[in-house]
Amino acid sequence: MQKIKTILLSLLCFCASVAIPFAAQAQNDSAFSFFKIVKGNYINFNVDNLDNIYLITAGNQLKKINGNGDSVGVFNDVKRYGNLFSIDVTNPLKILLYYKNFATVVVLDRFLNIRNTINFRKQNIFTVQSIGTSYDNNIWLFDEQDYKLKKIDEDGKLLQETTDFRMLFDSVPSPTQLTDKENFVYLYDAEKGFYIFDYYGAFKNRLPFLNWKNIAVSEKNMYGFADNKLYSYELNSLTLKEYKLPAFIASNAEIKAINGKIYLLKDDGIYIYSVK
Repeated sequence: MQKIKTILLSLLCFCASVAIPFAAQAQNDSAFSFFKIVKGNYINFNVDNLDNIYLITAGNQLKKINGNGDSVGVFNDVKRYGNLFSIDVTNPLKILLYYKNFATVVVLDRFLNIRNTINFRKQNIFTVQSIGTSYDNNIWLFDEQDYKLKKIDEDGKLLQETTDFRMLFDSVPSPTQLTDKENFVYLYDAEKGFYIFDYYGAFKNRLPFLNWKNIAVSEKNMYGFADNKLYSYELNSLTLKEYKLPAFIASNAEIKAINGKIYLLKDDGIYIYSVK
């Protein structure tokens, strides 16, 4: 009996250290219900926490529509610095367009007008895969030459940085996504999981959720897709749920989950489903 108690205690300590439950709670296909479609020919998209949708058209326009389907703004110069690498819409009032090949960020306002352009190379930052808006409307980035998480302002001035990751971890992550949400900064490496820092750059925790794609972090949940499943991790209760995706969802390459909905890119538009 004492041996069993010891084993159970060890398991509990392990789960507490990585902040995940023993097993994901499986949900069935009936958890998905069709909500609506946004018609059009799009090649990529993103969604913010207010249900605004940012659409990249086949003609390389960036369009923003609100939750009612009304047009809010259009940006016609998406190809200004070549191929767009990512769109950060963490703050709907400040959109970040990142052009990795030119190490350049174009900052747009809520109506998609240019408010600023930042060239990382002018700050001696040359290799960056992931950027994100900070809670105080500055910019987080992971510098893969210095192996540091850094915060810069709109002029590119360095505001703060972490310790060299080689001093913190045995195996240094190469995060492909960075999100600032609810007092924490989440860096995601598909081969190593989530690395979580506080706003002062102190390492707080690690979540070993591997091989997730299309990551999204909202106020209460983090979402990711893997093995034809949607995973939803509740940040308050530390509960991991998994939803087996129906065939009509699993076959789509461009898919995002946020605000309790799934957004699918298809040939004729964006299909939106609610998740129970």
